[in-house]
Amino acid sequence: MSERDTAAQGRGKDRPWLMRTYAGHSTAEASNALYRRNLAKGQTGLSVAFDLPTQTGYDPDHVLARGEVGRVGVPVAHLGDMRKLFQDIPLERMNTSMTINATAMWLLALYQVVAEEQGADISALQGTTQNDIVKEYLSRGTHVFPPGPSMRLTTDLIAYTVTHMPKWNPINICSYHLQEAGATPVQEIAYAMSTAIAVLDAVRDSGQVPQERMGDVVGRISFFVNAGVRFIEEMCKMRAFGRIWDRITRERYGIENPRHRRFRYGVQVNSLGLTEAQPENNVQRIVLEMLAVTLSKDARARAVQLPAWNEALGLPRPWDQQWSLRIQQVLAYESDLLEYDDIFEGSKVIEAKVDELVEAALAEIDHIQRMGGALAAVESGYLKSQLVASHAERRARIESGQDKIVGVNVFQETEPSPLTADLDTAIQTVDPDVEARVVRCLRQWRDTRYQPPYNHPRASKALERLKEAAQGTENLMEATLECARAGVTTGEWAGALREVFGEYRAPTGVSSAPVAVTAEEGTRLADVRRKVELTARDLGVGKLRFLVGKPGLDGHSNGAEQIAVRARDAGFEVVYQGIRLTPEQIVDAALAEDVHAVGLSVLSGSHARLVPEVLQRLRVAGATDIPVIAGGIIPSGDADALREAGVAAVFTPKDFDITGIIGRIVDEIRTANKLDPLEVAA
Repeated sequence: MSERDTAAQGRGKDRPWLMRTYAGHSTAEASNALYRRNLAKGQTGLSVAFDLPTQTGYDPDHVLARGEVGRVGVPVAHLGDMRKLFQDIPLERMNTSMTINATAMWLLALYQVVAEEQGADISALQGTTQNDIVKEYLSRGTHVFPPGPSMRLTTDLIAYTVTHMPKWNPINICSYHLQEAGATPVQEIAYAMSTAIAVLDAVRDSGQVPQERMGDVVGRISFFVNAGVRFIEEMCKMRAFGRIWDRITRERYGIENPRHRRFRYGVQVNSLGLTEAQPENNVQRIVLEMLAVTLSKDARARAVQLPAWNEALGLPRPWDQQWSLRIQQVLAYESDLLEYDDIFEGSKVIEAKVDELVEAALAEIDHIQRMGGALAAVESGYLKSQLVASHAERRARIESGQDKIVGVNVFQETEPSPLTADLDTAIQTVDPDVEARVVRCLRQWRDTRYQPPYNHPRASKALERLKEAAQGTENLMEATLECARAGVTTGEWAGALREVFGEYRAPTGVSSAPVAVTAEEGTRLADVRRKVELTARDLGVGKLRFLVGKPGLDGHSNGAEQIAVRARDAGFEVVYQGIRLTPEQIVDAALAEDVHAVGLSVLSGSHARLVPEVLQRLRVAGATDIPVIAGGIIPSGDADALREAGVAAVFTPKDFDITGIIGRIVDEIRTANKLDPLEVAA
């Protein structure tokens, strides 16, 4: 035995973290095949991506599901789909993470029933439901119900699992999307911890869990965080997270057992920070970001999932996901990372940074508590406006060159990349016929769910029972399980609760966001403001009006919000109604507000279906002088097709210059209205 092996054996080698890839697409059958291939390659847990209709409680044949079915995840509309998703995968021996929030209770019920059908002991099931609704109002946009009823669903699920599924993590307090929405490390810590306080207070005050079991509740709460490329700061952030969590759970909730107070987290490193320009650089970004959450033993992630190098281009292929899995495996099994105790212990530099983050985060947590807590700070718009402002400041630093992004705003010269030589094969595409097939299967399920071999009881009775429970105060999990066993669909379950709870449109944060880029004389924004003013004068209107629309179910609104804020600062009157709009609603708003341009933001891949529909409806209305601009993760072939369909301009993640984009929109308004070009720089 070598000296190195002897030393490692004496110290006791640390166990590797759970290795996952975030996966799911097209259909339950296709996703099942992908999961089984990934497990065969050495993946040690599953991380299920559900499509947007499933996440927002719609069946695949709902009007809002058009173009979204199977795009960013797997459609699960009923128990039959869940059976197919986990066919030949023994759930009792699996650790499954499900990224699901507003409909978390429903998906866990389906998962439990499938496990029961497999003969599993449900008390042995291990995994996580994300189930953090607060961050949906702030960043990801898959919320359904108002904050109060949403917190009830979260609380009921936690109370149920503590008793019936003690190894399950019933909530993943999720700061991941907060960072992607602009959160600084201090905001990410403070907002996540404020959410955790709101959840624990709700569970404690519900009376469903006795005080002596609160340690079990705290011990099963996990966190899901983001790690950016500033990996020293990110590692310090994780140490600060652990220190604050220990303090809150001990002082606020009286949790004495240190194992219950342990900060348990999983991570996916930053996806929206990946670049379309020179995408090969994303590989080293992913590695550096992973180091932030693995280098420090005392703050090491319990589970890691990595994005793929080409996510800014489109849907990664299985091979791309395998590359990300291999990155984890090389670090865990080839390096000596797991052989040492915490290598940062005693570092004055690290301790000073951690102390700084802890102090600032605690101050912000106290501020939120004085406002009434996380839910009150959501409803007032405070949290959202803070994120929009932080994101605007970061974008401004990138545009000015203060923050350098290799291949984007610096070192842009490059050799042709063999990875992207054929863009049509550099990403995976979803068969456009998938949606029609899924809808046909759904309708067949509705027609045959009462027949052999399943003989489900009538869904209507279970749904009435669910509504009755929702109108009262009892835990909703048992009524939800009854719905799952009755063959109820995702849309039917959520629809019944919509009847009782209503729906909710979260504040956008746009109107209250401060100016991030000034328009002082001589600046580029001042030039664009001049173009806006001259064009408004030429059209004989007081102000140019610009509608920013989010068609479909894509709730990632960061880009749309930044365009809206910069257009406002450039002198536009901006119409922005938030997320989840049909093409009909967008066109109706454009006509009612008499806008001069429409900007559509889509990151989910539904652009090919929804953007042309907006164009067609504008033509039918005779509004051919309103240019339509599209932005999002749009492959080059799709961008060409959109331009051929009549889209005036297409912007993708490589177009980081927002001020330049606003100037281009003014140019398109002038072209559409047959005005001469302006000799004003932009």
